[in-house]
Amino acid sequence: MHEQTFPPDSIEAQVVEVLKTCYDPEIPVNILEMGLIYSIETTEDSAVDITMTLTSPACPVAGTLPPEVEQKVKSMIAAVTDARIEVVWDPPWSMDMMSEAAKLELGMM
Repeated sequence: MHEQTFPPDSIEAQVVEVLKTCYDPEIPVNILEMGLIYSIETTEDSAVDITMTLTSPACPVAGTLPPEVEQKVKSMIAAVTDARIEVVWDPPWSMDMMSEAAKLELGMM
């Protein structure tokens, strides 16, 4: 997902900025840089559909992180009419999905 770019004033670009404020409390890297976001799509009525994953099905924030993403997107972007988060496990997350910046921050480079 990190390689995808959106027009600067688009809802999708605003969603990307909001996602940069969402963190797993145990990891000092935002969920976008962690590679947890698979897709961001908007509908004609300005609803946002986000497909994401977690580092594992047993992730301690599985019950809190997706609702946090939903709440932030809905409350921080005035043009958004709704936000729907779908958590998927395929493809499974791996450290290869992390951005170079995330790997550097975590001392993996």
